[in-house]
Amino acid sequence: MTSAKFITLEGIDGAGKTTQLESLVKWLREKQVTTVVTREPGGTPLGEQLRAMLLDNAVTMHAETEALLMFAARREHLDKVIIPALAQGSWVVSDRFTDASFAYQGGGRGLQWEKLEALESWTQGLLQPDLTIYFDLPAELGQRRVSAVKARDRFEQERLDFHQRVREAYLLRARQFPQRIHVIDARQPVDAVKAAVEQLLASLFEAGSA
Repeated sequence: MTSAKFITLEGIDGAGKTTQLESLVKWLREKQVTTVVTREPGGTPLGEQLRAMLLDNAVTMHAETEALLMFAARREHLDKVIIPALAQGSWVVSDRFTDASFAYQGGGRGLQWEKLEALESWTQGLLQPDLTIYFDLPAELGQRRVSAVKARDRFEQERLDFHQRVREAYLLRARQFPQRIHVIDARQPVDAVKAAVEQLLASLFEAGSA
């Protein structure tokens, strides 16, 4: 019997999180692990409404307003989905979590990290993911990938320098928390990225079974 774990996936737009998320969840379920899959912003009815607002190209807002809405959605997400699932023994896999706020609102928008740290502490207390997988690639490549497959949302349509700052913030966050955040080179072929993810999962699964 494995103890419940909280896994988050992070990366700049175009890093291939969605593809790897599907493979990751399949791997866990093949191991008979009860898995709850969710996303941020979103994950709850209120969170999805906030997500629609946050990603809407027609909406403009102050950087602090954006951050507050992100953390409001996160508080609901924790209360309604993440904490109950972990309490029931399920593993939780979330497409983005708080590291994204430091990357997008902190790095991209230039919001002071001290403000984000205060919101992080207030919203989630000491709760942190057991494993965060950050898929890293140059911002230029990420933007080319996004343009090739979909219409851009409010964040994806930002200038290249915005996405470069987001990437730099993610890498800084990874250096700050190396035990939790593992960086995978997302420029590799999909199968190579998948293999790296599965290696991390195997280590976490073994630790949870101990």
